[in-house]
Amino acid sequence: MKALIIACTALVFAGSALNVQAGELVREFSGSRSTETAEFDVKAPWLIDWRVNSDFPSAMGIAVTLAYGVTEYHAGNVFKTKSPGDGLRLIEESGRFKFKVDSAITNWTIKVIQLTPEEAKQYTPKNTLNY
Repeated sequence: MKALIIACTALVFAGSALNVQAGELVREFSGSRSTETAEFDVKAPWLIDWRVNSDFPSAMGIAVTLAYGVTEYHAGNVFKTKSPGDGLRLIEESGRFKFKVDSAITNWTIKVIQLTPEEAKQYTPKNTLNY
């Protein structure tokens, strides 16, 4: 009986751990200046998880765009801000990409996270960006 309780408890904790983990980290980039990142391959759906901060928030600014890796053609705007913050952006396109970061007095981190279709269905944006 004791073994059965231990086995059931282990299954409950294993199931909880599986539900907590959302997505698989494909690449992570960080820096404090303007740059183009290395190329990365990813399949749809995937998330861009970004965070920015600065020692001088009133003077900071950053704009990040997504480009196709081989051609370097513009694939879309990721975000643009003049204040500390973070956000998520769901991408529904597979391919080889890279980020173009235009940064002034800003520390930034960008994570590329592979999602399953089920995980992508749970994503709901807080707001939409219009450029």
